[in-house]
Amino acid sequence: MTAPASTLITLLETLSGSYTGPTRSEGAPYGLVGTGEGTLAAHLAQTLVPGVLARSGTQFVLGSPDVRSAATDYADLAEVAGASVRHVSTGGAPGEIDVLIPGGPLATYHFAQYLAYASGHAEEAHAADAVIAGLAEKCAPHVEEGNPARDLAWSLWGRQPLLLAAPDADALPHAWQQALGRVGKTLAIPLLGDPLPLTTGAFEALHEKGDAKVALILGDLDDTLRLTGEILETRIDEVIHVAYPDGAQGYPAQLGLWCFGIWVAAYLAERYGTDPADLGVLARAQAVLAGEDSSEDSSRLSAPRDDLRRTALGSGWEGDEPGFDVDDLDDADDED
Repeated sequence: MTAPASTLITLLETLSGSYTGPTRSEGAPYGLVGTGEGTLAAHLAQTLVPGVLARSGTQFVLGSPDVRSAATDYADLAEVAGASVRHVSTGGAPGEIDVLIPGGPLATYHFAQYLAYASGHAEEAHAADAVIAGLAEKCAPHVEEGNPARDLAWSLWGRQPLLLAAPDADALPHAWQQALGRVGKTLAIPLLGDPLPLTTGAFEALHEKGDAKVALILGDLDDTLRLTGEILETRIDEVIHVAYPDGAQGYPAQLGLWCFGIWVAAYLAERYGTDPADLGVLARAQAVLAGEDSSEDSSRLSAPRDDLRRTALGSGWEGDEPGFDVDDLDDADDED
């Protein structure tokens, strides 16, 4: 079944090269802090810029209006220490922003590409665009056979993802949890720290908790992740290695794998019959934190009651998903 392309998928098809912000490099050394909408980009870009407060050179402070106070505090600290601050945000007062970034689920791309250029890594920025362009060719809606994003979305459908990565790529579970939650409307669980004690014991008390779960091992494999995969294969439904696109390394690899996660999440949302775009409640919550909505009516932040009901996942699909029985859901709804 081919779902109609959403606005987000259309934007993904043209994401490569869509960054239009400054491309000049700032003075080194560099420091980086991410807040709000800039947090994930700062995490991914730490392969280029250290996540520290600079005492000289340039301090990059990424943020959004809902965390203006925290961003201002970090900027003040860096300025007192002697660094020149570059405020990068998705909104706010013109006098408080040096670089304005488009908001939304794809803001991470624009934040990260700005950092690549501003820290003197233009080649890495170009390489990241090449990886993202290659993903668009493989993952676009018209690619019905062998579309890796659509295929992985099918593997995740009806299951809860567990996310793992090597210690030097700990931004990837963060990136995919955000993508699957914000875009795919699906809760994914990052398995952080040493995975061996966690995965050997997590399902022993209640073995059935391993049902309808799939582990995604993101990026390069190391010996610990290989062994973790073998352990999980005996405890959950499936283990899938999601490698870096086109064998990329470093910053282009991490930004590319983030982009692939957005593709997967967008197709997963459509398979659940939901819109991959941001929900209105997110904008309202961010407006409250930004001081743009002083209403004390907390009900505006609540999901509609129908959204809290268990969703029958089989509608519009053919075939059976392993470990999942739509009839069981129907029976449960009848009992309710």
